[in-house]
Amino acid sequence: MTRIDTVIFPVAGMGTRMLPATKVTPKELLPVYDTPLLQFAIDEALAAGARRIVLVSHPKKAAIEAYLAAEPELEDTLAEKGKSDLLRAVRTTRLPEGVDLKVVMQEEPLGLGHAVLCGGAAALDGPVGVILPDDLILGRPCLAEMVAAYDPNTMKSLVAAQDVSRGKVSSYGIFDCDDASGSGAIPARGIVEKPDPEDAPSTLAAVGRYILSPEIFDVLEGIGQGAGGEIQLTDAIAALGSISAFRFSGDRYDCGSKDGLVEATLAVQASRARHHLRVAAE
Repeated sequence: MTRIDTVIFPVAGMGTRMLPATKVTPKELLPVYDTPLLQFAIDEALAAGARRIVLVSHPKKAAIEAYLAAEPELEDTLAEKGKSDLLRAVRTTRLPEGVDLKVVMQEEPLGLGHAVLCGGAAALDGPVGVILPDDLILGRPCLAEMVAAYDPNTMKSLVAAQDVSRGKVSSYGIFDCDDASGSGAIPARGIVEKPDPEDAPSTLAAVGRYILSPEIFDVLEGIGQGAGGEIQLTDAIAALGSISAFRFSGDRYDCGSKDGLVEATLAVQASRARHHLRVAAE
């Protein structure tokens, strides 16, 4: 199985859909029940075997780095008061030994492709993973599922995919493939960024998980601006070729929207309640 040593997190966006909550709090630190979105994403990257986390951030979002930093004074206080559960929770925000953190800045909002390009200089050798933290996928760790399915001999990209309604295709990159109803990894001829509903080649949409050949960085360097005047990652993926879509087993929540965040919170709350009931019954 191919190793994915680097996972890039594009976190420079201002989260305008979640204002006013994101006026001072990065959207990636908004809680789903009791856990920030960023923590879910980091846990998913670690489950996939990541050895380097690359945050593509913005100077105004220093709170993200602060969240991942050690807080010895807080930990000492919790230890002295015997609050072991809270102490364990705080310590989960640290990256484990053997995993390092790199932070690079995306000064201007030039698109997801530009954010991934910014992170490329900090990436280790080999294919890279990309996780969009506000696309929360609960259930089996999605990126780990993708790593198990990724074949570098036949794929230059493997992109998480789910069906959307025809009316929503203009909000996504849409796969052009023969069997959009297949399961697992599905070969695709291409991917079209935000097509008009009548022109969309399918309703199978790319969502926030990617495994990309390191060649993607050279393509992004020369791809130029696409839809919305931004450097689109989907344009680079299409230019690179050898695309596969991946149907994941988990449930996705768009936590860049208010309703999605509420739905995810209720799902996590229900999952925690079921866990407590199982533990109490044992």
